[in-house]
Amino acid sequence: MKRRIIYFLFILILLAADQLTKAIVAQKITFLNSKSIIPGFFNLTHIRNRGAIFGFFSQSESQFLYIILTLASLAAFAFVVFYFFKTPPSERLMIISLSLILAGALGNMIDRIFRGYVIDFMDFHIKKWHWPSFNIADASITVGAVFIIFIFFFRKRLKCTPSS
Repeated sequence: MKRRIIYFLFILILLAADQLTKAIVAQKITFLNSKSIIPGFFNLTHIRNRGAIFGFFSQSESQFLYIILTLASLAAFAFVVFYFFKTPPSERLMIISLSLILAGALGNMIDRIFRGYVIDFMDFHIKKWHWPSFNIADASITVGAVFIIFIFFFRKRLKCTPSS
């Protein structure tokens, strides 16, 4: 447990960054409005996402969908917490990956429970082609998931490679 304190701090820093940026966007940018940061490429846009990551199901007003997404978030969070504690300390990249996912899941879960929606604001685009808006929590979950996929695909190679 003592060895995981650094990971708890990492989770708290990401969670604080996520919640702080969402609060700033909610305070400084009115709903559905944007501020151009890099013209033609990146805006800060205040979006309220009632759906899942990257806006999936965000147009739904269904209370049933809200309950299902909240329960799925709680179940996924519990699953990741379980593996976070089960993973041996020697598997640092896996623990970092799980920490990223935990921070992101917790950040979006806090929004969903206390606001009823998740604030998304990073809006990347080239001309009229937009990537779905997202936030720091979404980015953390995505990076953590990519790391886990990398670990699973390359674990045998990493273990077989002699140390320098």
